[in-house]
Amino acid sequence: MQQRAARRSDQTGRSMPGDLATSPFRADRDRIAASAFFARLGGVTQVVSPSGSGLLLHNRLTHSLKVAQVARSIAERLLADPEDRAKLERLGGCDLDVVEAAALGHDLGHPPFGHLGESVLDRIARQRFGLPDGFEGNAQTYRVVTRIDVRGLDAEGLDLTAATRAALLKYPWTRHSPVPRRAAELPRGASEPEDAPGIGAAKFSCYSTELDDMRDARAPFDALLPGWQQSVEASIMDTADDIAYAIHDLEDFHRVGILQYTTVSHELTEWLGHAVEFAALDEVPDRPGASLERLRRRLHDKDAWIASDEAFLDAVKKVRTDLVANLLEVPFDRSKRAEQAVSRFSVDWTRRLVEGIQVSEKVEPRSGQVALAREQWHEVQVLKFVHRRFVLQRPDMALQQRGQDRLISNLVAALDEWLVDASELAPHRLRDLHELATAEFEELRNDHFDLLPGASMEKMARGRAVIDFVASLTDDQAISLLDSLSGRTTQPYTALVL
Repeated sequence: MQQRAARRSDQTGRSMPGDLATSPFRADRDRIAASAFFARLGGVTQVVSPSGSGLLLHNRLTHSLKVAQVARSIAERLLADPEDRAKLERLGGCDLDVVEAAALGHDLGHPPFGHLGESVLDRIARQRFGLPDGFEGNAQTYRVVTRIDVRGLDAEGLDLTAATRAALLKYPWTRHSPVPRRAAELPRGASEPEDAPGIGAAKFSCYSTELDDMRDARAPFDALLPGWQQSVEASIMDTADDIAYAIHDLEDFHRVGILQYTTVSHELTEWLGHAVEFAALDEVPDRPGASLERLRRRLHDKDAWIASDEAFLDAVKKVRTDLVANLLEVPFDRSKRAEQAVSRFSVDWTRRLVEGIQVSEKVEPRSGQVALAREQWHEVQVLKFVHRRFVLQRPDMALQQRGQDRLISNLVAALDEWLVDASELAPHRLRDLHELATAEFEELRNDHFDLLPGASMEKMARGRAVIDFVASLTDDQAISLLDSLSGRTTQPYTALVL
């Protein structure tokens, strides 16, 4: 498949003069920051919607900004150490602007309504439209920067350098491309999801339509890294994302009163008091502490290369002290003292985790060259457990998500019917996306017939266009558009869609 836009670098470009005399990577960063897709993230839910709370909570935009801050701090710290800097150079190099650009752009493809929107669009893409690739937020990000977004009249994508495009590849494979195995293990994200076997990798960073572009971005690293391994800058971005997710989301949950001292404390304290008893059981009964014990066992099953009972025990103790006793014990009342407690928790933990970053030239498949040390890695796992167990699995969250699932499903169906019945009256952007997807699938069928066996080209192109369109909306735009399409409002739909 021919390249669709000239690239300012077909190598990593670190010493190559570009359209900026100083750094082509700074241009990458600025193009991402100036993108309408980046601005859109201010209207996309991170986890908790701020509606009605009166509180300033994280959205995908503020999350991306914090990931960029953490990622740059990690890179600066590593580059300041001569030994770490030498390791980074041997692994392909590390540029601060590339790291920051990747961190700012890592969520550009994230759809409305958080991870729920991602799973719903994936299901619809596969089941309604027969798209083998389905939908994946990371792959959608790569599609945005290489195909959907535009930086000029004759351009597709943002015309980013190879280094920055490679740094956006958290999972450098497609849904169905083979990933090299090592000791019967797969890289993190490459295994099939437990709730949907047979669909391919759970996580991936590229659709089949952008496969040649991904190979072009990864080419400079072919002699340095295994095909499944992230570039250094992608590894830094991924680690920073984990840190921000583990810390800053918990701030929001505390602010809106979702994280309750009693329930979190009871779970952690019960496990600490009965850890030996839990470990001796073949099956874990449903009782306080059981969910934490299941996490401990899951870490041993999936990450035996780093899992340690001693480190896990210490991590639970630290989280109980810092999160439960020092933060959650006093309800958030918006006072100066409460705000200072949240700030202190965030600053102390961010510093601790950034200082726990290590560089390794030989890594396990489920890790990266730049990763947390064993102690901090376990702490992040426990923090993410608290997030999952006491926020995402709450019944009221499940109720909200069922409604959002129905909203997205109905919106996709209405737009699809619009394209079928009266495509000439559909929104201009939707028609543009339909034209792009049609050309892409025709070219893909000609060059890689094996990637589209027995597929309905027209249905797939229509599906990809609708999914691209919906994924580019904010939460409020999605709600307003469905209201207009359903006749629930007499007001014309005037929201600016990308």
